[in-house]
Amino acid sequence: MHRSRLAGFIIDCNTADLASAAQFWGGALGMAVRALPGEEGEKYVQLVDPADRLHVEVQSVSHPSRVHLDIESDDVEAEVRRLEQLGARRIQQAGSWWVMEAPTGQRFCVVHAKGEAFALEARQWK
Repeated sequence: MHRSRLAGFIIDCNTADLASAAQFWGGALGMAVRALPGEEGEKYVQLVDPADRLHVEVQSVSHPSRVHLDIESDDVEAEVRRLEQLGARRIQQAGSWWVMEAPTGQRFCVVHAKGEAFALEARQWK
């Protein structure tokens, strides 16, 4: 058995100016902009939800700009297999997570669970 839940939304921006993209989206969504440490900060900026319910990041990408969601799981491989049974397909492994594609064409990621809310909110699967 494993557990999973919606982790949040990633705003993919095809731009060389990640800081400006993050400032725009932070202003548009009414969220503070928080730099991330180390190498992660070179590609991602977190937007802080004042209600602490949504996880939103702005990401620098080389593909066309879009928004995608992340599903987090305490067993990434088991969650990927579950989603494949529903019709999703694996696109690319990226480090410890998978980029997937829904049967309807939307891309999303399956990532490792993190944060305190996961234990309280994740759904258990057989």
